[in-house]
Amino acid sequence: MTQALSVMGIVVVVVGAIFNFCLHHIDEGHVGVYYRGGALLSSTSQPGYHVMLPFITSVKSVQTTLQTDEVKNVPCGTSGGVMIYFDRIEVVNMLAVSSVHNIVKNYTAEYDRTLIYNKVHHELNQFCSIHSLQEVYIDLFDQIDENLRTALQADLTLMAPGLFVQAVRVTKPKIPEQIRKNYEAMEAEKTKVMIAKERQKVVEKEAETDRKRAIIEAEKQAQVAQIQWNQKIMEKESLQKMSLIEDQTHLAREKNKADAEFYRWSREAEANKVILTPPYLELKKLDALSKNNKVYYGNSIPTIFLDGGSIGGVPPGERKIASEPKQ
Repeated sequence: MTQALSVMGIVVVVVGAIFNFCLHHIDEGHVGVYYRGGALLSSTSQPGYHVMLPFITSVKSVQTTLQTDEVKNVPCGTSGGVMIYFDRIEVVNMLAVSSVHNIVKNYTAEYDRTLIYNKVHHELNQFCSIHSLQEVYIDLFDQIDENLRTALQADLTLMAPGLFVQAVRVTKPKIPEQIRKNYEAMEAEKTKVMIAKERQKVVEKEAETDRKRAIIEAEKQAQVAQIQWNQKIMEKESLQKMSLIEDQTHLAREKNKADAEFYRWSREAEANKVILTPPYLELKKLDALSKNNKVYYGNSIPTIFLDGGSIGGVPPGERKIASEPKQ
């Protein structure tokens, strides 16, 4: 009984060990590829648990999501013979699920070492060999990322369809210490020049601001003077118009008076033409004479109604007439 239990325990352990080696899992974002006897099998597996023959079949997990490969300490010689080093180049890439089997078959599961790492070394050395240190370190450094990405993708499109390079990030390369100090001194001088230029711009801007302020102030004063001048002109014009209106009013009033006087005299003249007839005039004459009668006393009664004649033999200039008040 004891031996039977021992044998059973051994069998369970062996079966458990075999089952443990048979059962495996694939993480999300990966594809499983299988090898048997060193040959790549045609089947692949998706994320989850799977079973395989233990000790005969092996599995490798290949990532199919975005991943970043870091290529470190890449030496690069410039056209001038200066050796520089790029500490780290990051290549962000992604492998399509449908292309996993073909790429692993052609370049193994470590495809990124052949297709990315080695290619980065080659392209960087090609770039540095045709450019000077000034161009690599300063002038064209901002173009290295895009140029490297374009070159990698062009080769991958031909050699490994389904592998895509999303981005490339290149760090500033290390250069000889003495050259680096020279560049730092040069940058310091450039900074001083930039500061001087910016200070000059500030001074020019302040001068321009003062000039504009003076122009605005002068324009304001000119506008105020123009407004005041226009007000004076308007006042003078208003006074002139008022005087003209008063003159016109006075003229119209006087004209109306003259017209009224003329009309009155015209009407009186017309009335006189009707009233002053010869009999009427004679009557008025006699009436006037009767009101001016005088009584003379003396030796003789003079002729009263004679014009220019003598009275009682006395010339007109020597007459002495005594008169009495009217009776």
